[in-house]
Amino acid sequence: MHGAAQARKYRLQGAGLDLALPYLMLAPGLMIVLGVLVYPLWDGLRASTKIYRYGSPVADAGFQNYLRLWSDAQFLNSLWVTVKFVALSVSLEAVLGFALALFCLREFRGIRLLRTVLIVPMVITPVVVAILFRLIYASDAGMLTVLSEAMGGGEVQILGNPLNAFIGLVVLDVWEWTPLMFLILLAGLQSLPHEPFEAARVDGAGAWRVFADLTFPMMRPVLAVAIVLRTIDAFGTFDQVFVLTRGGPGEATRLISIYGYDTAFKFQQTGYAAALFVTIGLVVLALAFSAIRLLRRIDAS
Repeated sequence: MHGAAQARKYRLQGAGLDLALPYLMLAPGLMIVLGVLVYPLWDGLRASTKIYRYGSPVADAGFQNYLRLWSDAQFLNSLWVTVKFVALSVSLEAVLGFALALFCLREFRGIRLLRTVLIVPMVITPVVVAILFRLIYASDAGMLTVLSEAMGGGEVQILGNPLNAFIGLVVLDVWEWTPLMFLILLAGLQSLPHEPFEAARVDGAGAWRVFADLTFPMMRPVLAVAIVLRTIDAFGTFDQVFVLTRGGPGEATRLISIYGYDTAFKFQQTGYAAALFVTIGLVVLALAFSAIRLLRRIDAS
């Protein structure tokens, strides 16, 4: 009788361990998520409602930091520069990435080496890319100036001219991140079914008709995902701008990330900078949800 009770006790203990084991295995991952994602987010939200002096909170501000953003001319200008930068960069990257993916879809000698070379820029650290382009754009001994002087021209002003600096920043971003678009779109093209294309060729459809009637419509979901991912990432561009122009000349390349950094660390307005980044995070989330809804509509149609 005593042995049966002991066996029943051990079975219950084993069942309890089986129930607890999944939670015990999930605990380390959950703790990391709480420490790395949830706590910083909560601390950022808390900081955005306070006024700081020399790194310490001195008063509650409520939603004043958030309201102040929309009357801050520098914030609005940085937001406008960021929107222009993201729209221009992502559009060019999508077009070039799609064109490269279509070209590299063919099989010919050396295609594997070409595909490998094309993705090299995206594996280089952004800071290194920015230093490389700073050497290219330098007006005194940069590569562009050397080429210009070799052809009888003068100094090439990129970083000293507001418009040229903005275009130079877009060129840097396009050079670095077009490979990401290329990679996603090439994978999408390779996953398309072959039967519709073979039927179109049998019917005598030309290359343009095949692209317009089959390739592009079938690639729209993949293209939308690539654009959404790149747009979210482009909103947070910081390293390249910080190394290349630090937001100058003037405010020509002052993206929202640079303005937030200056506000937090140069002007010591920690609460206001937290409100700024929370607002931008909400804007990006809204864009992501809008894109997801768009994708669902595309799938439904």
